[in-house]
Amino acid sequence: MCGIGGMLGRPDEAVLHRINRLQRHRGPDGEGVWADERVGLAHTRLAILDLDGGQQPIVGQHGAVAAVNGEIYNHLDLRAACSTYRFQRKVDSEVVLALHAQAAAAGATSATDHAAWIRRLDGMYAFALWDAAAGHLILARDPMGIKPLVMAEVDGGMIFASEMKGLRAHEAHVPRLDEGALALRLAWEYPLDMTTLIQGTRQIRPGTVEVWALDEHGRAIMTSRADIERQHLVPAASWDPRTEAPALLESFIQSVEQRLMADVPVGIVLSGGLDSALVAAVAHEAAERAGQPVPEVWTVAGSEDNPDWKAAEAVASALDLKHHQHLLDEDDFDRHLPNLVWHGEDLDTSVMFFQPLFKTMASSVKVGLCGQGADELHAGYPRYRDPQAHAALVRQRLEAMDHPVAAASLSGALSGETWLDEGHVPEERVGTLQDMLGFELEHGQLSNFQLRLVDRHSMAHGLEVRVPFLGAPHREAAHGLPMTWRLPESGEEKAALRRAADLTKLPKDIVRRPKLPAGTATAPSLLREALSEHHEAAASVAERYPRLKAGLANQPDVMLGLALFEAVHLVDGGRAAPTGSVADLLEMVA
Repeated sequence: MCGIGGMLGRPDEAVLHRINRLQRHRGPDGEGVWADERVGLAHTRLAILDLDGGQQPIVGQHGAVAAVNGEIYNHLDLRAACSTYRFQRKVDSEVVLALHAQAAAAGATSATDHAAWIRRLDGMYAFALWDAAAGHLILARDPMGIKPLVMAEVDGGMIFASEMKGLRAHEAHVPRLDEGALALRLAWEYPLDMTTLIQGTRQIRPGTVEVWALDEHGRAIMTSRADIERQHLVPAASWDPRTEAPALLESFIQSVEQRLMADVPVGIVLSGGLDSALVAAVAHEAAERAGQPVPEVWTVAGSEDNPDWKAAEAVASALDLKHHQHLLDEDDFDRHLPNLVWHGEDLDTSVMFFQPLFKTMASSVKVGLCGQGADELHAGYPRYRDPQAHAALVRQRLEAMDHPVAAASLSGALSGETWLDEGHVPEERVGTLQDMLGFELEHGQLSNFQLRLVDRHSMAHGLEVRVPFLGAPHREAAHGLPMTWRLPESGEEKAALRRAADLTKLPKDIVRRPKLPAGTATAPSLLREALSEHHEAAASVAERYPRLKAGLANQPDVMLGLALFEAVHLVDGGRAAPTGSVADLLEMVA
């Protein structure tokens, strides 16, 4: 696990070192840079496997160079399949170079060619690979978008990094708010497609590979792009819990077992909800299969009376797991919110608890497991119960904003490479449950919101958090569930998953516990107090965006997030973690 970055076209080693400095929180265990006259790569390392021998960038036996972020869970099988490649290290990342060597020898040049070998990787990853012989820079991101990769074109070249703040290493990259991307983010409540909130900065789409080169004038150009994997729901006509619930549970145990791969301690985020409780429920069996210690569990909440706190205690006790608990302080919002916005690179404020949670975990472990992804696969959110009502809400927000991008999204006239379609008409995108689940898997709700939150706020403290619900075995099993077993007419969300959970030692009241909203449920009083205290200052900032004002209405947490985003990412440039309080930052943009 790490932070990666680099440049294509006139690489500057000083810029590469600055990328590492800006992303050092992602990799506090070491750093390195590599450059030739065309490309430079940067890497900061969080040591998880091969603790002494995993330094990057890695130079392959065929001369290619790679900087890899993430974990390749099937790397031992891939090593065996690449028997002619001379591996230099035990680290999993080197299989990327080994597979590329095979493909390059067979004449691979296009993104389609490279997608074929990248498809063999089972894990979470984002990587950059420079093939000097072909003059190609390959950028790829895992199918679910668990690991981030963003880029921008500067001075005729291209710069990329794990986080947007890494791009600030180049003096020509000056962050400016992208109002169009913000308009759709306000309507849908997450960034759509490949957008970010910064003009000229986009993401590499999850599950894709891009091939870049320099043209005859030395300018960086993308020569091809191809899919590695797209997410397709293929609901079966029926599902029998008596015979198929055990298989669904087994697919999840396999995914958890894979994610215990580490040479360092592993822990579990335990919120008290079904999803994280199920991770904990299979921990003993998965650890035995993996030959690893049983992970301990961590919980944070605003008080000991919090329902999540009590539920987490019941889970840990029933499963005989060592339980670490942390109560939030009254001043935690003021202390953690500036860093939440700086690390999160978005408008999040309601999930402040992520910062103290991951900071506490990182003092004991370097790897965590969490329950993210279950709601998207198994229809766990309240909005799934009435897709048409959700579509109407999104339309209402879009029509209320006097912004051309909002209008274009409704008319099918969106333009620009950051959008994956010419229009995002709500009724067409989320009019049915199946359409809604597919849209959120492919257009940003999962990757740009949930997974971004987990990645940025765990890596802020040098903690790698893995998401077993998105493992290939469980993902495949979940994609085939009938809609009526995700959300039946009875309204009990995640029905099939609950039947699988019935086969574990989880208390039945935990298995049947309804979904509660993260953030607001964890510390409701702290959130209310913070929003009330800072509402006036945040509202004054919103006045500067008259075309978007209606989209900010009734979203006070987002309005506060926008004000803080301005302060730490635009006014202050995002080049250092903020040192002032929330009030200090709001004063900067008043």
